Amino acid sequence: MTTVRIVLSHHNRPARAPDGSDLPDWRLHQRLVVLADTVLTKDGGHRAVPLWLGVYGNKELLSRLGQPAADTEVSSGLLETAVRLLRAAGTEVRAVDIEPVSDDVPELRWDTVTARAELATATGTRPFTVSAKYGLALAAVAGAPVRVADKVMDRLAVSVPGENVLAPFLPPAEARSPEGPTRSRRFEPRNMAFTDGLDYWELAVSPSADGQRAWQNYSCDAADQSAVLAATVPEPAGFAVLAQEIAAVDYRGRTVTFRGQLRTTDIAGQAGLHLAVGGPPAGPFGALLRDHGSSSLTALGSSDWTRHEVTLPVPGEASVILFGISLTGHGRIELRDAELTPAQPGTQE
Repeated sequence: MTTVRIVLSHHNRPARAPDGSDLPDWRLHQRLVVLADTVLTKDGGHRAVPLWLGVYGNKELLSRLGQPAADTEVSSGLLETAVRLLRAAGTEVRAVDIEPVSDDVPELRWDTVTARAELATATGTRPFTVSAKYGLALAAVAGAPVRVADKVMDRLAVSVPGENVLAPFLPPAEARSPEGPTRSRRFEPRNMAFTDGLDYWELAVSPSADGQRAWQNYSCDAADQSAVLAATVPEPAGFAVLAQEIAAVDYRGRTVTFRGQLRTTDIAGQAGLHLAVGGPPAGPFGALLRDHGSSSLTALGSSDWTRHEVTLPVPGEASVILFGISLTGHGRIELRDAELTPAQPGTQE
């Protein structure tokens, strides 16, 4: 077995059909994770293999990948709690192995691999199988090694000179980015003109009144340098937010303004710009801080392109800024000319 380290990127791609063609549904997009050999090759590089994990509904798990193990005695996340309970029961996560479902899978992705976690108990070692994304996140929280079979590495891994193990698997523009593709979190907005589709933007949908997920009630797309968020049923449950998230470090103690042009069609509930700041990750976009979210709402019905903006202070404890568009109920909202900037002194919230 080859012990690997987890290198998470912010690069997404559309899901792939069995024939290799892209699937257009944004909810099926996948995030690139690279598993890199921890032992240097003879030329001082690494062997690395890409693994594509589903983005849809898995932001909390993805946020844990590649991070150092947390102090499970004080952390309150679900994974930290699971590890703490296992330890209280005298059980340790010894290792997590990434295993293809067959010997001939053409690439490692969410639907072609599983994770087998080895639990060390007083009576011996017991394996159990989970999804790849859950297994990797569990390993990160527990501080357990991640392993890949040697024969899998021999067949699918590539040799990467130097430490930039993401570069061979990224588009040329991202691989050449001066900020470095291994940067753990973005500090500046990206793809604000939607020239790259919905890259860097994510859709989150609240549960319905009975607690059931209602992803199918809303859809999103990008066309003509604008983003579209729309209801897919006459009376959708919950609400949806199409948004981008960046680190708040450079904006703490300042006020930011998010602005853009909105066009609406048949709005029956609430729709508009959405701007919020959040604390440590604890959900689809992190834990929103109390009294630190705001919206610029549109009128009911339909409207042509109209300029909107919303302003919000960023407190010192903020870790992320979330900005985009939101929709509650039937209708369709479009966004173009989006911009997030520090507000001018004296700007009203």
